[in-house]
Amino acid sequence: MFPMASARGQGLVEYALIMLLVALIVIIILALFGPAVGDLYSTIVSGI
Repeated sequence: MFPMASARGQGLVEYALIMLLVALIVIIILALFGPAVGDLYSTIVSGI
């Protein structure tokens, strides 16, 4: 019925899904490597 509105809505949904995927990947990486990065940072700061 409204092809341009539908295409724009589809683009927004695809963009939102990509952003959700990126956010999930970042959260997983931080959960896995967060403690190691914190320990590394603490070691560097204590060495200064």
